[in-house]
Amino acid sequence: MMKKAPLIICLCFLLACNFFNQEKRSQNNFDNLLEDYFQESLKLYRINATFLGDNRYNDSLPDFLSPEFLAKQKHFFTHFKERLSQFKDRYLTSDQLMSKDILLRDLKLKLKESSFNKDLMPIDQMWTFQLTIGQLASGKGAQPFVTPNDYRNWLIRLEGYTRWMSSAEEKMKEGIEKGYVLPKSLIKKVIPQLAVMTSPEVTSHLFYNPIKNMPDDGFTQEEKTELIGAYKQMITEKIIPAYQKLHDFIAGPYFEAGRESSGYGVFPDGEDYYKYAIQVYTTTDMSADEIHDLGLKEVARIRSEMKKVMQEVGFKGTLMEFFEHVRTSRDLMPFDNAEQVIDNFNLMYKRIKPFVDKQFDLQPKTPFEIRRVETFREKSAAAHYNRGSLDGSRPGIFYVPIPDVGKYNVFDNEALFLHEAIPGHHFQISIQQENQKLPNFRKNSFYSAFSEGWALYTESLGREMGLYDDPYQYFGMLNMEMHRAIRLVVDTGLHSKGWSREQAIAYSLENEGDSKAKLTSEIERYMANPGQALSYKIGQLKIQELRSLAEQEMGDRFDIKTFHRKVLEDGAIPLSILEKKINSWIVE
Repeated sequence: MMKKAPLIICLCFLLACNFFNQEKRSQNNFDNLLEDYFQESLKLYRINATFLGDNRYNDSLPDFLSPEFLAKQKHFFTHFKERLSQFKDRYLTSDQLMSKDILLRDLKLKLKESSFNKDLMPIDQMWTFQLTIGQLASGKGAQPFVTPNDYRNWLIRLEGYTRWMSSAEEKMKEGIEKGYVLPKSLIKKVIPQLAVMTSPEVTSHLFYNPIKNMPDDGFTQEEKTELIGAYKQMITEKIIPAYQKLHDFIAGPYFEAGRESSGYGVFPDGEDYYKYAIQVYTTTDMSADEIHDLGLKEVARIRSEMKKVMQEVGFKGTLMEFFEHVRTSRDLMPFDNAEQVIDNFNLMYKRIKPFVDKQFDLQPKTPFEIRRVETFREKSAAAHYNRGSLDGSRPGIFYVPIPDVGKYNVFDNEALFLHEAIPGHHFQISIQQENQKLPNFRKNSFYSAFSEGWALYTESLGREMGLYDDPYQYFGMLNMEMHRAIRLVVDTGLHSKGWSREQAIAYSLENEGDSKAKLTSEIERYMANPGQALSYKIGQLKIQELRSLAEQEMGDRFDIKTFHRKVLEDGAIPLSILEKKINSWIVE
């Protein structure tokens, strides 16, 4: 027996070596698969590459409503789902297992999407492709206009866009036949968007903007003359006629066929589609009823908190009257010039910095700035965050619109800063971009429930960050949270419970202080894209729930820095996977 021991040891050693080699091969192949997926997705969705700063496909735009593209897309999802399923979990690292779970989930949902009829409504007033192209056509978006070749690329891309417009009309005609059309109230909002593009004044047309802003350097006079002529010809002979044709169809037969109902529940596959939309946007398996009931409870809770603030400041009247008081109080409009608004946000930043350091040991390296929104877009813009570049040449920027400084109300500024800037979107997005361990598809991934949920969660950190000592600022946070809680009620009301547009508007008016015009626009946003509005509050509540669970289970061992690092370190991920991760951390 003793003589056999060396043989057994050798066999064990060989088996271990074989397992190790197989493990390394599998891990390398898996990483290659993820990169293949990312590169092939950019090749398929070429406009996405442009938005990421990848200029390889700036001269092309497939018609992604065509049968050929839809077949290619289905093959893409199926192919990578099959390849991904071939990898055995035991050979992958924990990070790779997370990537596998995320990608498999996404591919299954993408394949499921093709079974619905939402593509028969390819145009709406807020979310669809004609609006994206309008942003690029302005010359101020992701499509570069720096060299003569950039200008030629856009002309070629516009050929693809006109084909898409034609396909969109054919899809909507099919939608009329099958009973899948927009509500009339939404069609009304689309018609003027298209009408403005039919103006025959070429030099004042949106699509002529790149020529107006043509750089002085890098262009010969011959090239300038050539491009000016080409753009005028493109706009006159193709863009304006295409918009006119689409406008006439939507304003005529499509509007006549428009429905009076508001939600997706009227469609044969409406209930199933809404279940799918909830899975996509909340990254959970919650039901519409669960979300609706949760929303009602949250609205009641926040109303109760709001009334406490009313009592604290000594206001006598109803909650609706207090909303009006807050909106119109001159004491909450203290500034004389726009610089004071920006200075006030910078003071907030300095004020919270020591508290941020106590709560976050994982912080981004990307620089951060606060800027006023440019004049040309200030009247229509909301406060927002623009991500910085990976190389640090462009900082993350918190943009603040100040169209009329005398009417600039500060009551929600502290919550706004936490949400849009630090530790909200700037932390979450920058940390994700900077993580060199993440495969490229995850560096650029976005899950609204996680990203917006995180930003809404950070609003609730105000008192921990040394803010909200002014009751009006705390009320501002409650007002922002109420807006997201109402979404749970009205989105599920519209698409699962048969609510009308008017019923949803009335509920919103009863519970928050925005104008009827603004709330109407919000409700119509939810009508066009079921489920998206659910993501904010569901994400916030899940992160709060996981934090409470960790504090309860870990007791004195709970560390807020570690919790925040665990939430942020892997970038945006589905909430179901975040919950699994945090539960494992608690057990460990």
